[in-house]
Amino acid sequence: MAIYRSATCSFDLTQRVSKYQFLDEVLAGLSRSPKVIPSKYFYDELGSALFDRICDLPEYYLTRTELAIMCEYAGEMGEALGSHCLLIEYGSGSSVKTPLLIEALEHPAGYVPVDISREHLYSSANRLARRFPNLDINPVWADFTEPFELPRADREMRRAVVYFPGSTIGNFTPEEAAKLMKDMAQLVGPDGALLIGVDVRKPAAIVEPAYNDRAGVTADFNLNLLARINRELDGRFNLDSFEHRAFFDEEHSRIEMHLVSKKKQVVRIGRAAISFNEGESTRTEYSHKYCPEHFARLARQAGFEVRKVWMDDQRLFSVQYLTVADSSANREAPKTVPTR
Repeated sequence: MAIYRSATCSFDLTQRVSKYQFLDEVLAGLSRSPKVIPSKYFYDELGSALFDRICDLPEYYLTRTELAIMCEYAGEMGEALGSHCLLIEYGSGSSVKTPLLIEALEHPAGYVPVDISREHLYSSANRLARRFPNLDINPVWADFTEPFELPRADREMRRAVVYFPGSTIGNFTPEEAAKLMKDMAQLVGPDGALLIGVDVRKPAAIVEPAYNDRAGVTADFNLNLLARINRELDGRFNLDSFEHRAFFDEEHSRIEMHLVSKKKQVVRIGRAAISFNEGESTRTEYSHKYCPEHFARLARQAGFEVRKVWMDDQRLFSVQYLTVADSSANREAPKTVPTR
């Protein structure tokens, strides 16, 4: 087993995302009608950097709103998670909000960031290792929608907690989200918990600009998915022959992001040939928006109970604390706390 260590940070290179899995999922998705490419493949090194730029855009309310909630209430969140917890972050990315939570934890047993983008994962883990030299950090390079091995905590651990910031849960259909959260419940066990970011349903006039920014960064992010296929899978996409499109689906309460073919064309990926009609759309992302009561029902389906909800005063975004459901647990309605 190959291990790279830096400070208190251990890098396990044995768990990795397979190029063959990437190819299989892309070809399977493009063979469907309508076509689809899984959104998890946005996040190569360039895609992750583009997403970081998206988070700083004036139209993109999500990151700055969640960050404001974390600044206001990280102390309460740390108290809810309790002492000696092992913090497991799904889709850690740049870990911008994570230091606020780590600083609020009492005697954390360790931190396990899990991400599909290897370079981003290790870069972020190294930064956190320098900032928190006494914290055990064990990054796992993996697709968190698939089973992965959780590193053993060397310090006292009283509970395991999954931290799932951002609005990534919205990238899954409700059925997929329930399955992922069931897997989280099994991972953390009966005493475990989940701290999760959930984007709140709001008018399309607020939501749509966040995915159609004037600078075109989101369009570049979307098109980079095709560029990644070219780089890694011997693809032959002409990026100028596709355009970014994003819109809010009121019925399903979600943003849909697509790549639309500008003409009739055939694109080769390795030995495979994929036909596109003019105007044909390939869906690359969902981003579901939830009313608090709808997300609470989804959480119950997955084996969690919502215990507390923190929101901004405009009710644009929420950070929610969930515990694994227990028939003997107190079933009182969750408390909702707006920022001031």
